[in-house]
Amino acid sequence: MGEYALFGKFIAKDGERETLVKILLTAADSMQDLDDCEIYLVNISPEEPNSVFVYEVWRDESAHQASLTLEAAQTLIQQAKPIIAGMERIATLSPRGGKGIKG
Repeated sequence: MGEYALFGKFIAKDGERETLVKILLTAADSMQDLDDCEIYLVNISPEEPNSVFVYEVWRDESAHQASLTLEAAQTLIQQAKPIIAGMERIATLSPRGGKGIKG
């Protein structure tokens, strides 16, 4: 099994995008000590004022699933839920290489 990547879109309730960005950046900070997480990028687009895009690369799918059970992740999920209007998984990917990928 190879690396596992996700490209997701979170849609914040009106006026809550920056709050959601802060929560997701806190999640990104908590990934710093997880060797199984190679990339966790939080992005916004000026064309979609309520959307936040997250690109993640993990050692494998089980590492990603395990991360969701961590206490820190559960706390952040509970903080984010009230301000999320919707979510969309844009793609599940199999990275092949590039800068930032351990390969």
